[in-house]
Amino acid sequence: MSRIGRAPITIPAGVEVKVEGKNHVTVKGPKGTLVRDIVPQMIIEINEGVLTVKRPDDTKENRSLHGLSRTLIDNMVTGVTNGFEKKLEINGVGYRASKEGKELVLNLGYSHLVKVSENDDIQIDVPDANHIVIKGIDKQKVGQFAAEVRSKRPPEPYKGKGIKYDYEVIRRKEGKTGAK
Repeated sequence: MSRIGRAPITIPAGVEVKVEGKNHVTVKGPKGTLVRDIVPQMIIEINEGVLTVKRPDDTKENRSLHGLSRTLIDNMVTGVTNGFEKKLEINGVGYRASKEGKELVLNLGYSHLVKVSENDDIQIDVPDANHIVIKGIDKQKVGQFAAEVRSKRPPEPYKGKGIKYDYEVIRRKEGKTGAK
């Protein structure tokens, strides 16, 4: 049995979880509402504030989908209660970020400014010129948006210039060893 899949999800106070039809899961909480269709083979049960996900049999496909289904629902519950955030750092001389209205404006050494618009699901915060915080309730959308912002100028291995995650470690290269 999957260790992740069999772990119960405790539904906190103020969060409402509904399962309709063929595993159409709706989670409402203080930060918003998330809706997702979970694989129809999985059996989702809610008893006294605890949600469990069970699989019908031990086929390879159902075993692999068991932990995934449970994690997706757990991320929905976490998202509507606490939300998710990704932090990005900008390194490089003259590289900086600012926020103008609902747009993130990046100066990344190109001949033009790079502008990225926030949408309904994502909030962008720029605490200072070298840091960006991306927040939202859907873990997948937050991660995807952060990856798209990072892709505007990924870090290079020689000087470390570019946009990187706050936890990311850039493996540095030595560079040329010139003639003496």
